[in-house]
Amino acid sequence: MTRQGRVAVLTNYREEGEAIIIGARSRGLIPNAWLKTDPTANVSADDFARHMIEEDGVKGVGGFSLCYGFVQDVVKGAKGTGKGLAIVSNRTPDVKDVIRLLGKEGETHALSNAAYGDRSWPKVVNGEAWTQKVISESVAAQESRDQLVQRLLAVLSTDTMPRQKENEEWDMYLNQLRHSIFVPSIGRDHLEEHKMPAHEVGDVVKHKAVDATSGCYGTQKNIVMLVDRQGKAYYLERTLFDQDAKPIEKGKGDRTFEFQIEGW
Repeated sequence: MTRQGRVAVLTNYREEGEAIIIGARSRGLIPNAWLKTDPTANVSADDFARHMIEEDGVKGVGGFSLCYGFVQDVVKGAKGTGKGLAIVSNRTPDVKDVIRLLGKEGETHALSNAAYGDRSWPKVVNGEAWTQKVISESVAAQESRDQLVQRLLAVLSTDTMPRQKENEEWDMYLNQLRHSIFVPSIGRDHLEEHKMPAHEVGDVVKHKAVDATSGCYGTQKNIVMLVDRQGKAYYLERTLFDQDAKPIEKGKGDRTFEFQIEGW
């Protein structure tokens, strides 16, 4: 997120039945391309989509979905005058097929490691419902911003991961990741020396990982972004593990930023 109100989030996904793309370009460059756009260039979300799709900006990378835009357009969307946010993927065939979200008040959407709109993922369906619920309850109780943030963090921390069955193959078990918003740590045996938190899933399958840093698979961070109607932004990033894959005490890995969006 930038002080100009640009926001971007990218999720990757495994493309079953498709030829594997060996990272000709990093997916991490894609959200940066939007966030680092020259603020004086007046590049709109539509302009960026056109550049990505028509100028091969989505080619040569693995499966991804990019949700991006200006938070100003979300607020305008609540008033019926904005375009909200856009979603572009490496499978978006044409500019006219760009998906638009948050074009009106009261919308809640979830995006995970699948193409947007795939309702076969329980974490997507639950994520939307649980987020709507905690917002409604927080508003009804006239809670503070920090109380709302704690409710949202609780949603992000919900572990409904099914436990691996006896003799269940690893590739089959990976399909279970679609169930849980929070993915528990899955690592290698030697992660014990890094004091990884005990967890049934991690204990069963941690030998599948390569090493402590690349193999500590699971939810690494929780992020909450809020913007009020006056254009004041609040960003919280909670880091759950340090660079040595050691768990960080709850709250000790938090970073917060507050700023006024320029030109609001």
